[in-house]
Amino acid sequence: VQLQACGGGLVQPGGSLSLSCAASGRTFSIRYMGWYRQAPGKQRELVAGIVSGGTVTVADSVKGRFAISRDNAKKTVYLQMNSLKSEDTAIYYCKMNNAYGDVWGQGTLVTVSS
Repeated sequence: VQLQACGGGLVQPGGSLSLSCAASGRTFSIRYMGWYRQAPGKQRELVAGIVSGGTVTVADSVKGRFAISRDNAKKTVYLQMNSLKSEDTAIYYCKMNNAYGDVWGQGTLVTVSS
């Protein structure tokens, strides 16, 4: 199983960016897909996650600014990031969970700077 994350880059404060992460290979039944981030010198933290039934979890720090969605048929999870702040700068990782455990993507860098 592989996760391919796309969409990172440089954006000015207040701007928007959209990330996507597609699962490929023998994914079997995907139970959960989510986005995490790790800023320099900090631990990896949950940004947002969505289970197969559609229930969403969003970190308080991004609530109202970020939105997660999922296309089960495409095995893809999306993260729409609006009103970006400098503190959102981090490497963003996607994660998938199925009956066999967790799989992490390679990470994509998001830099919020003027």
